[in-house]
Amino acid sequence: MRELRLTRLGCGTASIGNHRVPLTDGEAAEILDAAWDAGIRHFDTAPHYGLGLSEWRLGQFLAGKPRDEYAVSTKVGRLLEPNPAGAGALDDEDFVVPAAYRRVWDFSAAGVRRSLEESLGRLGLDRVDVLYLHDPERWDLDRGLADGLPALVQLREEGLATAIGIGSMGTEALVAAARSGVADLLMVAGRYTLADQSGAAELLDACRANGVGIVAAAVFNGGLLAEPLTASSTFDYRPAPGAVVARARRIAEVCESFGVPLRAAALAYPLLEPVVRAVVVGANNPDQVRQNAADLALDVPQGMWERLRAEGLVA
Repeated sequence: MRELRLTRLGCGTASIGNHRVPLTDGEAAEILDAAWDAGIRHFDTAPHYGLGLSEWRLGQFLAGKPRDEYAVSTKVGRLLEPNPAGAGALDDEDFVVPAAYRRVWDFSAAGVRRSLEESLGRLGLDRVDVLYLHDPERWDLDRGLADGLPALVQLREEGLATAIGIGSMGTEALVAAARSGVADLLMVAGRYTLADQSGAAELLDACRANGVGIVAAAVFNGGLLAEPLTASSTFDYRPAPGAVVARARRIAEVCESFGVPLRAAALAYPLLEPVVRAVVVGANNPDQVRQNAADLALDVPQGMWERLRAEGLVA
């Protein structure tokens, strides 16, 4: 198997698929340029992001870049089928793109292979570094893993993916994949963060026992840890419960007492755990990319983590 090299900070590319905010091709390229200039060589995408737009824009950007200098992860489980009736409407899953395609769940061996082949076409690549089953719990977890994981194993054996696993916000799905005996890497979205370690003990134990690595995504929990905390703060892109905001506010107070911005602490926290290989963060503009890189480079005092643990604010 090829060596899997991931930079500690990865670039999530839902935003260049027009997630909630429309971007031009030029604006998307500026975000990716800023990531490359910041030393980021790990890019995560999916067909789901903008109905293939994210993959296409990432492929345009990577064209001509030395293939051994970067790692790309994408996902399978949602096939894109033509939807002529939707061409005049917008996608209804938070991406500001024409609904010219519709997503169809398919974790079968044929569906997984077709999804990857179509992704490789958009990306302009002959292989990916990491291939994840995407949100199997949102369809049928047992069937998704039973059908999808063996399909990923076959693609890994053929050299079309260096590492395989699942990407999910669901702890049950992530633990099951870690215990499957075939996963190399899990993308843990929003469930191992400074604000949310729900199920982390079981998940980390399963990963350690089975030699599975973690890529921590959505480490700002959909806004909560990325912006000044207010009563209107969001958690997983929805209004945050008052108790969640209050806890995050106390975390922020401890961090600030050590001179560490909350955003920087949110980026650094998952990487304290040895099984975490990288954090992946998206951005809506180049300045956010540069800020993320600068925040992760900050020196965070060990005493801050000790204080947070002593107050029961983190595991």
